[in-house]
Amino acid sequence: MNRREAVSRVALLLGTTVIGAEFFLSGCKASDDKIATTLDFKPSDIAYLDEIAETIIPTTDSPGAKAAGVGTFMTVMVKDCYDEKNQKIFLEGMSKLDEASRKTHDKSFTSATPEQRKALLITLDNEQKEYNKNKKKEDPPHYFALMKQLTLLGYFTSEIGATKALRYEAIPGRYDGCLPYKKGDKAWAT
Repeated sequence: MNRREAVSRVALLLGTTVIGAEFFLSGCKASDDKIATTLDFKPSDIAYLDEIAETIIPTTDSPGAKAAGVGTFMTVMVKDCYDEKNQKIFLEGMSKLDEASRKTHDKSFTSATPEQRKALLITLDNEQKEYNKNKKKEDPPHYFALMKQLTLLGYFTSEIGATKALRYEAIPGRYDGCLPYKKGDKAWAT
């Protein structure tokens, strides 16, 4: 399978196109080296992104996004695969999300309760869906769409996501295109 097919399949999983896919397809190297070297995430940024990701995909009967290291994954993808415009949107979005939490709950996102975090992210998700309905081709992506897509991509391509949340068979046997499906079965990772 080539990268283009892999991105297409991930896009189907996410239900949308992957923002920055052209960089992903070209090997995740920004064309301007100074972009990648000037962008630096602190450990507190990674912890903050882990909390956002954990709110999107919480720990249930399988480990959540924080256990999969999605915060670190997001920083690598933003630094190595996004162009300068999308990097700026993502970084500003981190601040906007925290400001929205302070405005709504009078506390930072990381200080908010899990219920408050979830309510805020549902509001932001509805906001980005509405934005995308009216978005023109030349309009930039919504920052929460970037965060949500990276969370899903990072989680379901991690070992934890593939083996604990999805059904994973390291060495698949024969191809069987007509397997019976029982309601509640996990999707296949392979």
